[in-house]
Amino acid sequence: MSRHHKGVQAALLLALVVTASVTGCSPKDAADGSSGPDAKAGPALAAVDTLTVKGRAPKTGYDRARFGSPWADTDSNGCGTRDDILKRDLDDVKYRDGDCEVASGRLAPDPYTGKDVTFTRGRSQVDIDHLVALSDAWQKGAGKWEPSKRIAFANDPLNLLAVDAGPNRGKGDGDTATWLPPDKGYRCAYVARQVAVKKKYDVWVTGAERDAMKRVLSGCPKEKLPSGGGPTAAPGRFHAR
Repeated sequence: MSRHHKGVQAALLLALVVTASVTGCSPKDAADGSSGPDAKAGPALAAVDTLTVKGRAPKTGYDRARFGSPWADTDSNGCGTRDDILKRDLDDVKYRDGDCEVASGRLAPDPYTGKDVTFTRGRSQVDIDHLVALSDAWQKGAGKWEPSKRIAFANDPLNLLAVDAGPNRGKGDGDTATWLPPDKGYRCAYVARQVAVKKKYDVWVTGAERDAMKRVLSGCPKEKLPSGGGPTAAPGRFHAR
């Protein structure tokens, strides 16, 4: 192989690596034609265009209680939502009594940082994050919802993820335009989940948020739109302000 051809190959490889670091997708994705401006939009990327675009409404009236009691057992399995998500997302789970209250486990790895994090009840470094924050949803439609829909939203497994407490608390109520996971390799999946939740519950996005979603997902256009979770209305026995 000539020195010229080797130089071209090296330049192409460097471009793929740079693309991967910016978008959070692997060099393999770029090499097989699944990314780039001419790639066909996949389900998550295409779904961004189905979201309503509006300005952020005032936060007036927001309170956590408007979404019901924290971690209500809306699926009636006898366990609170927080323990359901811990059981789903942790490895090496141990319980206090029975198979409901999680006493310890490991995030291996934490999706936001890529590092392993130990969960110990009472001194936990693990939070359950609402991927679409309750306050963000309130300012983008949820302030007008029926209480049963807000309760369902707050406890929907599609919108919940066990994560390292540090970056989660730094996120606050940020949307895609203002916060992304430090681990770039998880950003495609993270944004796809936010799109799925907002589509499922008809939560709107700002123009800047829509553009940020497209920017991330354009680098991984084969990313699938997640589905599932709970119903969009909680059982009638649950109440919120």
